[in-house]
Amino acid sequence: MKRILLSSCLLALLAACSTVPLTPAPGTGAEAPSGQTVNIAEQPLRVPALGSMRDTPARALAGKFRQVSWASLPGWEDDDLAHVWKAFVNNCKGLMRPVSGSLAMQARATPRAWQPVCAAAVQSGLAAGNPGVPALRQFLQAHLQPWQLLDASGKTARSTVTGYYEPLVHASRTREGEYQWPLYAAPTDLLTIDLGTVYPELAGKRVRGKLVGKRVVPYDTRAEIAASESRQPPAIVWASDPVEAFFLQIQGSGRAQLPDGSVVRLAYADHNGRPYVSIGQWLAKKGELPLAKASMQNIKAWARNNPSRVQEMLNANPAMVFFNEEAVVDPELGPKGAYGIPLIGQRSVAVDTTFVPLGSPVFLSTTYPASSQPLRRLVFAQDTGAAIKGAGRTDFYWGFGDEAGAMAGRMKQQGETWLLWPKQAGAPSAR
Repeated sequence: MKRILLSSCLLALLAACSTVPLTPAPGTGAEAPSGQTVNIAEQPLRVPALGSMRDTPARALAGKFRQVSWASLPGWEDDDLAHVWKAFVNNCKGLMRPVSGSLAMQARATPRAWQPVCAAAVQSGLAAGNPGVPALRQFLQAHLQPWQLLDASGKTARSTVTGYYEPLVHASRTREGEYQWPLYAAPTDLLTIDLGTVYPELAGKRVRGKLVGKRVVPYDTRAEIAASESRQPPAIVWASDPVEAFFLQIQGSGRAQLPDGSVVRLAYADHNGRPYVSIGQWLAKKGELPLAKASMQNIKAWARNNPSRVQEMLNANPAMVFFNEEAVVDPELGPKGAYGIPLIGQRSVAVDTTFVPLGSPVFLSTTYPASSQPLRRLVFAQDTGAAIKGAGRTDFYWGFGDEAGAMAGRMKQQGETWLLWPKQAGAPSAR
């Protein structure tokens, strides 16, 4: 999501973000015979033989690592490891799959290094069930080695930890009554051009646009899409609140509750390639709200008091996010992150992949939002974000709903990280 997500935007209450989501990997599961993608989390863990595995070229990591003991991890014995096994098995499924598309452009954990660990999970029989905490802790300590993340100078990497979440909107399949704010599917004429296929030094860089005659031009802005029905892609749902729909786009994914009580997921599909502009800053520049008070609640109140200007406010941001509809099969699982694995609340994080490879288990030591209470737990690096940059920089996925959103919105803490790496593989590495 986040990082596919704009998670850290919440931190500034929409006042200072200038990023758009990264494109999630297309290889998020096995390809079914019909060509439809199967959710990797629903498939059994299959571990190929070590000799059949091929790694992509090695990629240097920007930071350094110091080998430490498990006893050096503050609060490790106090972590209740809730949902860790589900996240660990899903993570192995991601590590053991072939990689292609945008995921290949990012540093990820080395599959060959992880093959013995994932194979041990299968051979032990643990992968098919849910081991108790003592067995799980013993398995992790037997197979993994903690490495403290350092910055490029060799000092302990202490950095900012922010939060993000999966929001809920109330919506309808049809435009009627209060349901007037569309959340669109991806347009059929939207082009994504991977510059790395032409210029290797631009690997991972993409531009979006559309074809006009023989020219590729920038794709339509939010205002242009809103102004012309002929430019509007199909709406998956129509939301009841414009600001909540806008925040869902900022997060990059969310859930929609329909009038019959059913819930569907709106998963990030693409965006129009336009830069993000803060509507909080727009309101401040117009003298409508002080920048320090540009919270979601205050923006919603302004929208209720100024219904004729809501579209004008939204149009201040030219960026538009498009979605795919997905069923919510397991309420504990969130949207897929940049690693193509469904996120799990309080067990998944977004990281800077120049320091931490995607797919890495990480022990995070930080504090709860606006508090000195320790928050120390094992998490998995399964997402990225355009604003998540630097050694130890982490975006903590809080999960789904209003409570998760409240925690995410207040979170701006300091933290340290340790990578948990296969014992036989040496220091952490990336491909």
